[in-house]
Amino acid sequence: MSVGQWIERTNAQGMTVKSGKYGGTFAHRDIAFHFAMWLSPEFQIYLVNEFQRLKNEEADRLKLEWNFQRHLAKVNYLIHTDAIKENLIPATIDKRQSAMIYANEADVLNVALFGKTAKQWRDEKPNEKGNVRDTATIEQLVVLSNMESTNALLIHQEIPQNERLLHLNKMAITQMKSLINRSASNQIKP
Repeated sequence: MSVGQWIERTNAQGMTVKSGKYGGTFAHRDIAFHFAMWLSPEFQIYLVNEFQRLKNEEADRLKLEWNFQRHLAKVNYLIHTDAIKENLIPATIDKRQSAMIYANEADVLNVALFGKTAKQWRDEKPNEKGNVRDTATIEQLVVLSNMESTNALLIHQEIPQNERLLHLNKMAITQMKSLINRSASNQIKP
């Protein structure tokens, strides 16, 4: 039985046969790959190796994007700490007290975005290396970076911490929804 007869008799999908000068048998790439793998074990090994190489490249690219976003969040944190230093740290306190103010303000961002303080995260994950921000997704790092700049602005405007927390939490929810919806719709496209 020819391919054309087989397609006609089984009403096969994903394959076509064309006759003439530019004719031939054409199949969806998944069908063609299966056929080629059945025909040639060497091709099957090549295809598997190539797939693994592409997945590794994709993972490296995503890691690079994550590292960039993490670095951006760290740079924006300097803007945030400068605002704290200029507006919230009294001149007459010691380094330990000053460190507590910085940690408290960092936890405002953590609670607004992650729903927990750095200590709560460490208590929940005692074996995890790093901190809550080191385990954040790319989307969370983008929002965190935006929140650091916004919180610095709100500190300069002398907005009380409880009001800043509410504002930042609303901002985090809105931006996360937007980024997650955008990410999901991009994954659906072919």
